[in-house]
Amino acid sequence: MRASRSKGIVLLFPSLLLALFLGACFPCLAENTVSSAPAVRPNILLLVAEDMSSRVGAFGDLVARTPNLDRLAREGTRYTQTFTTAGVCAPSRASLLTGMHAISMGGQHMRSSTRPEGSYRAVPPPEVKAFPELLRRAGYYTVTDSKLDYQFSGTFSGSGPTTLWSAEGSDPDWLASAELEQPFFALINFQVTHETGIFTPLGNGWPNSLMHLVVQFGRAWLLGIPEAESPVRSADVKIPPYYADTPLARADIARHYNNIYQMDREVGAILDALEESGLSDSTIVIWTTDHGDGLPRAKRELYDSGLRVPMIVRWPDRWRPEGSPAGAIDSRLVSFVDLAPTILAWGGQPPARYMQGRKFSGPKTEIRKYVFASRDRIDKFSDRERAVRDREYKYIRSWYPEKATGHRLAFRDNLEMMIELWELLESGELNAEQRTWFEPTGSERLYHLPSDPFELHNLVGEQEYAAELDRLRQAYEGFRERVPDWSEETEAAMVDRMWPGGEQPRTAPPLIESKGGWLTLRPVDPHTSVAYRVGDGRERLYTTPFLLTSGSSITARSVRYGYHESQEVSWTAP
Repeated sequence: MRASRSKGIVLLFPSLLLALFLGACFPCLAENTVSSAPAVRPNILLLVAEDMSSRVGAFGDLVARTPNLDRLAREGTRYTQTFTTAGVCAPSRASLLTGMHAISMGGQHMRSSTRPEGSYRAVPPPEVKAFPELLRRAGYYTVTDSKLDYQFSGTFSGSGPTTLWSAEGSDPDWLASAELEQPFFALINFQVTHETGIFTPLGNGWPNSLMHLVVQFGRAWLLGIPEAESPVRSADVKIPPYYADTPLARADIARHYNNIYQMDREVGAILDALEESGLSDSTIVIWTTDHGDGLPRAKRELYDSGLRVPMIVRWPDRWRPEGSPAGAIDSRLVSFVDLAPTILAWGGQPPARYMQGRKFSGPKTEIRKYVFASRDRIDKFSDRERAVRDREYKYIRSWYPEKATGHRLAFRDNLEMMIELWELLESGELNAEQRTWFEPTGSERLYHLPSDPFELHNLVGEQEYAAELDRLRQAYEGFRERVPDWSEETEAAMVDRMWPGGEQPRTAPPLIESKGGWLTLRPVDPHTSVAYRVGDGRERLYTTPFLLTSGSSITARSVRYGYHESQEVSWTAP
């Protein structure tokens, strides 16, 4: 009975979230039909599934059951060569939000808020602002759900800079925080596909650890995520050659497919709500995932199984770029750092100068020759790897050549197939391809992707590929010159530089200046953002001086990413 109730909650939540949001942002829509007059700027809806590679029917996966994503693909454009900048969530999301590689702003380790030696927050250069804040400055109403995880925030809502979002959380105060006639940007996450969803559900046997018990309890009771329905059977799945083909491996991969099926239903509910609200014709929809599959040798890795993700963009006709008809396939290389400047361009804003990505949609787009990615500390496991990929080759450099990336990891070791892989390794039952992940990486790896899509055969040392190896080495060195790498110093040194003495700095409060009834909120640091509230009204992001009537009061505070927010200051108009 509980599972049935949870299932309804999960399926309805995204559509309710969107419907509440639309009704609050545009109260006229709650009572009347949408005006046929075109909006000046589009609404933008970014849908992000967790821990998922291209297991979508429209991307050629014949096992996947994804009718809603397939419909979205028929109506939009599939980007088939999209890559995250890291194979794990927090660094990847840091890049998504800022348009910068996480290695260049202190967000490269997994993760800052759960570091074993002591938590911290990444402190990007002071001028860096996440693109939702830039959209908010430009007049967009920005909203997200309970998942943050940007490295300069904690994992969940309420833990990160308050200037990014007009509203955040699973149940934000929509009605109190909306303005009429604002375009919206919304980021909605789908946690049903997270790696924890592949852990054996509670009630199907003893938990493998206390962590297993806690995360499954959280999914089932706190987040209301049910065990997915099962249209995909174990016998249906295809096993890549780096796994042993066993019933346990098949069961875990089938469970992942069925979680994807549940996510697809949630996407369908959102698309239906958008259509029923009359906003499909004014909303750009992007669907993607935060990195590859939450499976061994995928998540946390620099292989394509960890970095390559599906992406679909659906434009209303009035904003559809030339050369992107419905159902189009775009095979250009796209990096996650490209999303921020692209979304800003859709909102009529230029990219920030610090952004390292380039827009992939619209006029004057540049074609990428390479994408770049990084791997650093993973939980308790210290590491440093960098990857360069073009359309044919992948180059990976390791600073710890004696280490294997198939290592013990308390979180991942709760997967039944991971437990079995360790047992098969110890008993000598894995073949050479399956053992590779558990062996030292060496200092360099080179893969020819058309002939070796699973990246199993390292070509370093083969004379036939010496020129390609040298070319990709040079590509990496060029990237290294352009993009600062904060892992040139130890994590401890980096943290001490950002938080001297291990203490989180506090932002200085803003100055409130009044002239002729007009208020200016001036941060001590010119790059610091200021949030303010007039009386008991909603919190706003300060952009320009404003008029405050006699007797009205204001409270304000300054915000810098990674710092404590400042103490509030108050002022009452005479």
